[in-house]
Amino acid sequence: MLDALKPLLTAAFCLAPFSALCGPEVQESKFWSAEVKAGYLPPVAKRLPEVPLVVDLAAKGRDFGIEGGTLNTMVTRSKDIRQMVVYGYARLAGYDDSYRLQPDILLRYENQGNRRYTLTLRPGHRWSSGDPFTSADFRYWWEDVANHELLSPAGPPDFLRVNGKLPRVSFPDETTIIYEWDDPNPSFLHMLAQARPPFIYRPAEYLKQFHADYADPDVLEEEVDYARVKSWAALHNKYDNMYKFDNHELPTLQPWINASPGKKIRHQFVRNPYYHRIDSRGVQLPYIDTVEMEIVTAGLVAAKSNAGEADLQARGLGFRDIPILRKGEKDGANYKTYLWGSGAASQIAIYPNLNARDPVWREVLRDVRVRRALSLAINRRAINRALYFNLAKPGAMTVLEQSEFFDPALRAAWADFDPEQANRLLDEAGLSEKNAYGIRYLADGRLMELVVETAGERQEVENALQIISDDWRDVGVKLVMRPLDRDILRNRVFSGSTLASAWFGWDNGLPQVYTSPAYLAPTDQVFLSWPKWGQFYQTGGDAGEPPDMAPAQQLMDLMQDWNMATTDAERAAAWRAMLKIHADQVYAIGVVAAAPQPVVVSNRLRNVPEQAVWAWDPGAHFGVYRPDEFFFEDGQG
Repeated sequence: MLDALKPLLTAAFCLAPFSALCGPEVQESKFWSAEVKAGYLPPVAKRLPEVPLVVDLAAKGRDFGIEGGTLNTMVTRSKDIRQMVVYGYARLAGYDDSYRLQPDILLRYENQGNRRYTLTLRPGHRWSSGDPFTSADFRYWWEDVANHELLSPAGPPDFLRVNGKLPRVSFPDETTIIYEWDDPNPSFLHMLAQARPPFIYRPAEYLKQFHADYADPDVLEEEVDYARVKSWAALHNKYDNMYKFDNHELPTLQPWINASPGKKIRHQFVRNPYYHRIDSRGVQLPYIDTVEMEIVTAGLVAAKSNAGEADLQARGLGFRDIPILRKGEKDGANYKTYLWGSGAASQIAIYPNLNARDPVWREVLRDVRVRRALSLAINRRAINRALYFNLAKPGAMTVLEQSEFFDPALRAAWADFDPEQANRLLDEAGLSEKNAYGIRYLADGRLMELVVETAGERQEVENALQIISDDWRDVGVKLVMRPLDRDILRNRVFSGSTLASAWFGWDNGLPQVYTSPAYLAPTDQVFLSWPKWGQFYQTGGDAGEPPDMAPAQQLMDLMQDWNMATTDAERAAAWRAMLKIHADQVYAIGVVAAAPQPVVVSNRLRNVPEQAVWAWDPGAHFGVYRPDEFFFEDGQG
């Protein structure tokens, strides 16, 4: 009888730490034992939530780990220390490696008709600072940050607005938060599981010292002067950077905490003594004590990996690096190179800017015949053969085979190599006149020289554009490639200065019926084909331009249909209709998809899956595979 009741009793009544009913007896980590002995930290049983998340490694086919060691990895920009938030992947609710949503930081959640969500926290959970993590941290964010006109001039984030209305948020007790809307918000929980999550909570005790409603005015003024910012709001925003992860004093719930103040070449992250996950033996995760993240120039990532200087590395590596990585394996560099699948909808995609400032080019790029012609003129098979040894999938940009919405007809749409048809479409679009070299003229007499801007970070993109340049020249279009810094590129696209850009395809090439199709509609300026339309949506019409093309407006209607749907069949129908519009309208010109992603793994690192998907969202790159469960076979990195 007791055995039958254990699951219910564990969830409802486990308030004393780790009784026989509640789970395994916990073990103190060697890493923190000296601090515990000296009285600087409480023992582990008092650091963990009363109901921790117990990880069943055996059910996942993984090994129990050995604590200890330092994991070395690399990034190419100082701001990318935020990858520790991505890789750590501690979320209110998160995906498992089958992309099923599960409570994580939350003890549980309840969804009533996609209109009312009840979030229940783990009693006794604490921030890395030791401060209690309660509904007060959610209240502080909602009332004192998100709805404060100085800290958040645009108000709460867009995903909380449904038909222009914000939710009713209540905090019945210290472990309960309730979000309610009049209309459905089916993507609410899934937004919380993103690689870059919308943190709907804040460490209130820490941040109140920088908030004018709570801090001593004289002390706060001194802090503003010391930080050399203009106001207390600027000071608060400077220190409130949970995703950037560059404030080492800001408490966190992630498995590792930033232990390196300021900007450095090597950043160190140490295990969070209050982390909420344990294995079924009672060992607190993460197994690995320390992560060291070195900032290197992009061109050195493969070489340093080849020399055995990374224990776990995928960021900064591409398909072209596989030969040098394989050579390092043979030369005894003590690592393996796994080949993971890619979760992006396209490895390379070209985005014509439909919101370009140049009026002539804007009209040209808005003509679907031109976009179709540019797609038909690309010899994708040659690119696949030359750059990917025929291991990628040539075709238009659409979802990947692992998605239930995959349709081979959409990958083939306007993607055959057909220069004859491309020429005919360009002629029909009024671009029939050419100069002596066969380059077409625009309506105002300029040559049809299409500048395609890139982030300059991936050699394969530039190599592909070189091949495409020859293809396009054969149909009378001159491609001019311009590499830029990533941030400069995005700013130019957003302003309308860029005519076309090259980037990955949609981050999420693996959508399921529960996945919001918002990224297929003009809802975000980050989609490089319609930055002004996305900005219009994101600002509620205060900036940008409203969508003024019928197919784009139809995408918005279908997104709303998905939002209001009450069945999976209705949501799936909206998804398929939106994908067909994208295939027909060629808003982004996909080149190839599913190129293998090399992942360098130390021979001594365990629990890293050999076959997996390298995906930003959903997936958080390493995140869904839970790096807090990785360990070194000897406990030493």
